[in-house]
Order: sequence, then C-alpha cells, then structure tokens
Amino acid sequence: MAVPCLKHIQNPAVLRKLVNSMTSRQAKLQEDTYFRVMRILQNNPDLTQRELAEKLGVSVGGLNYCLKALMEKGLVKMKNFANAKNKFGYVYVLTPTGIAEKAAITHRFLQRKMDEYESLKAEIEALRSEVEKSGGEGAQKA
Repeated sequence: MAVPCLKHIQNPAVLRKLVNSMTSRQAKLQEDTYFRVMRILQNNPDLTQRELAEKLGVSVGGLNYCLKALMEKGLVKMKNFANAKNKFGYVYVLTPTGIAEKAAITHRFLQRKMDEYESLKAEIEALRSEVEKSGGEGAQKA
C-alpha cells in the first residue's frame, strides 16, 4: 500500500487520522512481534539469537533490537546458565511481568486474528457472489 507524502496533506484532521492509523498499525505489528518472541522464549529459553531469528523469520539485528526493547520494558531478562546449549551460557526468560503481559498480548493477538478471519470470510463470500453473478467465467469452485 502506497503511503502519501504527509507534508502535502493540508487538512489537519485528515493528517492526524492518517498518522494515528499508521502509528496504530505499527504498534500492532510491534506487539505481534513481541508476542511471537515471548511465546517462543517461554518454551525455548536457551535458543540462540540466531536460532530465534530463524524461527521468527527476522534478521538477527532485528531480533536483537526486539529483545533489548523487551528487556528494557522488564518483560524478558537474560540469565547466566551453565548448561545452556548456546556457547555464551545464557538463556532468555520471561519475568513475572513478562508472563502477565504475554497473557494480555495473547488475548489481543487472538482477537485481531479472529477479526481478520471474519473480514476474510466476508471478502471471500463477496467475491464468490461476484463470480456467481458474472456467470462464473474462468472461475473454479473452492
């Protein structure tokens, strides 16, 4: 989706709404990333950053940035652990605050995914209806 250049928008209300929408979308994406990181760490605290990044499909640098943010928020901490499988001997663990926040994020994440699912179902039905009205030319039933 193309993002219009903000300095060309004259109406302050439109600009504010656009910025809030972009910020909100960015905040949701960030929260989704935090959720996925905390979810994996809760079950696999001794993963290396490289392994965790691979599981998430993000760069090691991006993951490092995310982990630092989670640690600054007090949701994750790094602990020394002699039996950790990574050569540095540390693990990432969720703090009690992190466990509580993960539960809240899980609820919001699930609600967003359910909303997306309902939206997709409605869009699919609308498209099916369009295809049926047009005679189904070149279309196959799913």
